[in-house]
Amino acid sequence: MNKNRLRKDGLKLGDISSSPKRALMKAMGYDDEQMKRPLIGVVNSFNEIVPGHIHLKTIAAAVKEGILMAGGTPMEFNTIGVCDGLAMGHEGMKYSLPSRELIADTTECMVRAHALDALVFIPNCDKVVPGMLMAAARLNIPSIFISGGPMLSIDGTDLNTVFEGVGAFHAGSMSEKELYQLEENACPGCGSCSGMFTANSMNCLSEVLGMALPGNGTVPAVYAKRIRMAKLAGRKIMEVLEKDIRPSDILNEKSLRNALTVDMALGCSTNSVLHLFALANELGVDIDLNTINEVSEVTPNLCKLAPAGCHHMQDLERAGGVYAVMNVLHEKGLIDGSAISVLGMTFDEILPSFPNRDESVIRPMDNPYSKSGGLAALFGNLAPNGAVVKRSAVKESMLNFVGRARVFDSEEEAVAAIYGGKIEGGDVVVIRYEGPAGGPGMREMLSPTSAIAGMKLDDQVALITDGRFSGATRGAAIGHISPEAQSSGPIAYVMENDKIEIDIPNNKLELLISDEELENRKKEIHIREQREVTGFMKRYVKHVSSADKGAVLE
Repeated sequence: MNKNRLRKDGLKLGDISSSPKRALMKAMGYDDEQMKRPLIGVVNSFNEIVPGHIHLKTIAAAVKEGILMAGGTPMEFNTIGVCDGLAMGHEGMKYSLPSRELIADTTECMVRAHALDALVFIPNCDKVVPGMLMAAARLNIPSIFISGGPMLSIDGTDLNTVFEGVGAFHAGSMSEKELYQLEENACPGCGSCSGMFTANSMNCLSEVLGMALPGNGTVPAVYAKRIRMAKLAGRKIMEVLEKDIRPSDILNEKSLRNALTVDMALGCSTNSVLHLFALANELGVDIDLNTINEVSEVTPNLCKLAPAGCHHMQDLERAGGVYAVMNVLHEKGLIDGSAISVLGMTFDEILPSFPNRDESVIRPMDNPYSKSGGLAALFGNLAPNGAVVKRSAVKESMLNFVGRARVFDSEEEAVAAIYGGKIEGGDVVVIRYEGPAGGPGMREMLSPTSAIAGMKLDDQVALITDGRFSGATRGAAIGHISPEAQSSGPIAYVMENDKIEIDIPNNKLELLISDEELENRKKEIHIREQREVTGFMKRYVKHVSSADKGAVLE
């Protein structure tokens, strides 16, 4: 490796003109030998607020050891991270999805400003993973991802169990003491929440995209193997730099399609659609919600991890991990094996070494949970530009459903009605003005969906929204309705007691009124004024796209 090679800013740290830069680095204790070596940015999302990030100092320390072993100079800096669980159910959730854009933007600023040679990204929870992927695509310098890993599940419990426990308590089927016991045991330690929720979905898909080492999404946070992986990531980035493998060599249309394919097989969070579309936007790759159904039609659902089933991330790791799922799909020609990873190899070369070790966790192709994938995009007069549902988490009885609209203009109003016993079997809870602009920020609706499930109504009640859902959501929960109410989408004109038809097998979502009636309502019903916002959110509202385009800033 040329240790004194030209950096992107056209200056060498060995030039006389770089003396001021060297002086500033020496002020931090860097010596001449360190400055001759490649400067490797360690992008750490550590904080003391998010349980998935509380241990990332340890991960970063291991990464830096690996970089030092391989002859690089690590330079760590931090970015923000929001805990969706802590932000859930109040104004804080409005900041979760928008934080993705800030993570990408601030990382870009730090890396471009300081002319770093390569990057090791350390994300874990929900919006940090896609935000960092967007930054990697935008910066296009050698990069690798090593997440903090998932939380363990003990006795099959997880954070979603607690959310649903609150619903059970309100329904009178769980005591306060029993709920407290759930609270005590559901989250036993650090890591991203233990089901196939958004964080774990995106950490798994980072493997499929080729940006992370095998095990990135599945090795539990508390396993020593996670520390060894972090050291390996530090060493490996030096190889990636030496070979000049850049995100543009890895991230492209075929890697995104591979990610969508594995998404369907795993039954990932509906949020993965938003984030893959946002990444596609950075890459200039054209995909839309129709692509979801095209991939789903030919990809079976092979895994049912919580909330769709009883397995958790530790079970998927034991069964062989994400690469084992890819191998099963690859053997049937559903994975483009010519795509490459940061290992410097194609998936054709990599995947045969990862057999399926437990067919009760990763079902074989001839015995899937369903012949189609875990997600579906729905279209109709209620969602002309589409909506998204986690099909694998919907009970069979709810795949085809006609119900009575119960209309709410905020999440809070809907939750109060559900806990107040005002929602009953046969209802479709409609929550609007919670989209990217209308919310603003497109809040997750885990509180109302968990209330419905906890009160044992998830086989009788559906929920539709222009907001979005936690990966922990289960039931007939349909989100991302586009256009949103704030943009005069049809959901703004739904009235109490309207009939709504949900036909998931045929990808349909219909408001059962005539076209003439809908047009008349558009003339008579006024769109609610935009909620007043300040600061960053004021800029966000002005530039955010619709959900079907990934809720990116345009």
